[in-house]
Formats: sequence, C-alpha cells, structure tokens
Amino acid sequence: MNNKPNIILIFADDLGRGMLSCYGQRHFDTPNIDRLANEGMRFNHAYGCAFCAPSRASMLTGIHDCHQGTWTYTKGGIYNNISSGEMEYSEITELIHTTGLQATSDDVFLAQIPEEAGYTTAQIGKLEWGFATTGDRIRRHGWQYHYGYYDHQRCHGFYPPFLFDNGDITEIQGNTHADCGKHQNTESEENLQHRRNREGKAVYSQDIFNEKIIQFLRNNKDKPFFLYHPSQLPHGPISIPKIHPAVKQSSELTTYEKEYASMILKLDETVGIILDELEFLGIDDNTMIIFCSDNGHEVYAKQEGRTTGRNKSLNNEQFDDITTKFYSETGGDVFNGNDGMGGLKFSSWEGGTRIPYIVRYPGRIAENATSNQMIANYDLLPTLADLIGVNSPDGKDGVSFLPTLLEQSEHQQSREWVVYASRLGPALVTSDGWKCRYINRSKNFQLYNLNEDYREENDLSSDYPDLAERLSGWLLNACDGDYQHGTPQAHLAEYPKTN
Repeated sequence: MNNKPNIILIFADDLGRGMLSCYGQRHFDTPNIDRLANEGMRFNHAYGCAFCAPSRASMLTGIHDCHQGTWTYTKGGIYNNISSGEMEYSEITELIHTTGLQATSDDVFLAQIPEEAGYTTAQIGKLEWGFATTGDRIRRHGWQYHYGYYDHQRCHGFYPPFLFDNGDITEIQGNTHADCGKHQNTESEENLQHRRNREGKAVYSQDIFNEKIIQFLRNNKDKPFFLYHPSQLPHGPISIPKIHPAVKQSSELTTYEKEYASMILKLDETVGIILDELEFLGIDDNTMIIFCSDNGHEVYAKQEGRTTGRNKSLNNEQFDDITTKFYSETGGDVFNGNDGMGGLKFSSWEGGTRIPYIVRYPGRIAENATSNQMIANYDLLPTLADLIGVNSPDGKDGVSFLPTLLEQSEHQQSREWVVYASRLGPALVTSDGWKCRYINRSKNFQLYNLNEDYREENDLSSDYPDLAERLSGWLLNACDGDYQHGTPQAHLAEYPKTN
C-alpha cells in the first residue's frame, strides 16, 4: 500500500489565466480545470517567468532567473538536422552537452527530491529544459522515465514524425512533416487551407501524451510517483484536429478563435482524463495535482482588423512595453486572456508573468479555497520537499507554500518579494503589492502599486523616490549586482560556429 502522496504536475504552455473559466473566461468553460479549483486551492498572486525557457529552468532548479551564471539554455531547432540529414543524433547530443553551463555533481533538481525519497519519476510531453535538451540531461534532472520532444522549435507543430522514448527515437506512423506540421501564425485563407489539409497529420501530439500518461499511471498505481506533464497547449501557432463542440456554434468567435479555444479545451480534456483515471485506479484521494503555466498570456488568434499582436494596437499605436503596452481592449483580444492586466508574454508586466496556479489534494487541501499568498514557480521545489518530509537543498531561492495549502498560515514562512527577468529588464514584486521594474535600455525604474493599480497605468517612482530607491536596491542585489542578469540573453549559450 502506498502511503506517500502521489504528485502530478500539469504545466501548460503560454496559458494566460484569463483563458480559464475559474479565472473569468466567459466564452467557454474549462470544467475539468475548474474542478481542480473547486476541489482545491486557486492562487491569485502566482508568478512564472516572462517566457518558457527561464520558467522551466527556475522551476526545476528552485533558483530564480535573475542570477549570474546559475544555468544556461541553448537555441531550439537543432533537432531539425535529423530530418534534413545534416547531423546525426549523437552529434546533436554532444553539441548540447558541450555548450553552456552543465550540471555539476552538487546541483539538485526538482525531480531528484521525490526520486531520492523512493518515488518513481516521469516526464511526458514537451521538453523540460530550455529550447533543446537530451535524454542524458533529462535523466540527470531526476526523471527515470521520459517521453516526448527534445526541441522547443519542433513543439510549434503538433504532428511530430518522431519523438523520444527514454532517449531513443521513436517514429510516429502517419506523421510525415519534417517541421511537425507547423502552421502559419496569423489567419489567412492560405493558412485556413493549410490547417484543414490533414495529409501527413495522422496523430496529434496531445493524444499521444494522453495515452502515455494513462499507461504510466496504471503501471505505477501501487507505488508513489511524481508525474510531470509539460504540455504544448495552448502555445501556437494554432493547430487542432477539430473545433470543440463547446465553441463550435459560438456567434461571438471567428473560426480561428474557435480553434484556439479548442486548444485550451483539449488541455482541459487531458485534466479530465487524468482525474478519471485516478478515480478508476482508486488513488485519487492520495494524489496531489498541481496545475499551472510557464508564463502569462500570448495572443495567437491574430486577425487583421480584429486582433493585433504585442507590438501595436488596433489603432496602429506602437507598443514599446516601456510606456505603452498591450491591453485586451486596445489589442482586440476577445478572450481577455491576460485577465485585464497589461502586457503579454516576454514582458515584465503582470500580464506577461502572472499565471494560473491551482493545487488539489482531496482531504488535505480545503475545497473551493483561494489564496492571496504570493508564490513563484521556483517555490515548487521546497514545497514538494516539505510535502514528502525531506529537507530542501541549500542554495535555493524558493519558499515552501505547503503551510498555505494546508491552511496552517501560522507556519507559513514570510517572504518579502519575488523577482523575474524579461527582455527589457528585471522586475521585483513585494508581498505588500509594490512593483519595481528596471528598463535596461533607458536605465530607469518604474514603480507601481498593484493593490490600487492592477493594470499598471500609474508610474509612482517620482512620488515615492525613497521606496523606489529601496526596491531598486533589492532588485540589484537579486541580480547579483548587474541588472543585465535580469534578461534572458544573460542565460543564452550560443552553439559554437562550425566551418
């Protein structure tokens, strides 16, 4: 009999919290994710990173992404060389293993915490590190079984001709596109026809992952396990086998928007499959499910005259993400995916970094609970260590929020701030709602009171210069003395040039 709690981490990709009905989405319901919230705890102040590579690395290491020299990531696309015949699999592996910082013997990663406590660990889905990884690296991070993509760029298509099973290439019959069936990123008649053309698109990746997840749960139902499912959904370009019945008849959404909504609903179906399987196996009451996203919202249903991207409004106003930024109403996002906040993915605005975060553990976490406790994705490592009763490794930035989950606030360790990087520079948010942004390009600070200014419209740095100076000092210290460390470029390791 397994007395240790099983743990399942479902990690959505580019899922703004406003896309979920439990956070306010009005065009469709996400019943299975809502069930997690209704039967567990929903967080209102959870932070990821500005985009996926640093978010995954900070979560897996328990270390925020504004430090100097803690980890690096490499560019995606290198695995396309297998399809083109330009590189062998072994050559790609060697190149990744000799580019950038490599794990040392002292480094401890998220999956190693439960693994060393006797858990079976598995990662099924999108790659868990940077934009390119290897089977050896995934195993080094503590995953005993792993299945899925090793290259982020290939995740932009949903019909992979091959995936990796514990490091071995496995072909997917009927998927013939070298680029995994990638679509264009804006709506057009040409794109519509491309999406509808099913030739060489036999098996949708999420369906493959669902089968692997069910298989893993059945094989490990009698022993403690930690299952990590990083999904591609709903990262674009938009791709879905068919429009979901829940939005098919909607008069408020275009065909392109219905397809995007169907990607979120496809992810919601995966949550339902997992919940049903846990009940079928009789292990539901002994399983904690964590559902979150890597970063904030991104707009994929871009259509001329209806919805813009991050760079300009419907009135052609340019967004510089310094003094002007995307809002749902000015950019035409019918879904309001950033939940009324300013900004999108890649930015340090709240819409780019504040994420949905839901935790369900029947009998241990109260039902229909909400929390205003500020948490960051790098808090998960110490939280899992706390859950299974082992010490969290030294040198981590995270704070366990298990006491909050169990409504034992008297034992919750306080924290003053969370920090994260972005393309323009780092930002720091305090537990009492103040936010300090630094803009590397212009070398200036911005200060916002999020409690009174949810949309970040009023820069108060000149009104509260002493506070701005104090928080900028905290931010500089978090960045190890250089604000440039608070950018993704600081962690990018370029592949060496070859002749």
